[in-house]
Amino acid sequence: MPDPNAGLPPRYLRTPEAARFLGLSGRTLEKHRTYGTGPRYSKIGGRVVYAIEDLQAWVSRGEKNSTSDDTGDEVLPAKRHAALSPAYARKARS
Repeated sequence: MPDPNAGLPPRYLRTPEAARFLGLSGRTLEKHRTYGTGPRYSKIGGRVVYAIEDLQAWVSRGEKNSTSDDTGDEVLPAKRHAALSPAYARKARS
């Protein structure tokens, strides 16, 4: 059976749609974007859009087989993290 989406450009979701796709609130997704902990996004004409493949890849980072599974990858909470923001780390030490 041929793929009905073959040849079409990739589908992009705006923040509210992407949040529903992930099962998050729009505000949580905005926070992830602000802190650099969320999925990849693009800005097109001032609008933030997410490719479905990027949303799925972000979710896949958190996949585990058991609670003791240590794959090294994880989906971080939507807050500042010193490891991601050197400027924040300097402020925290002061």
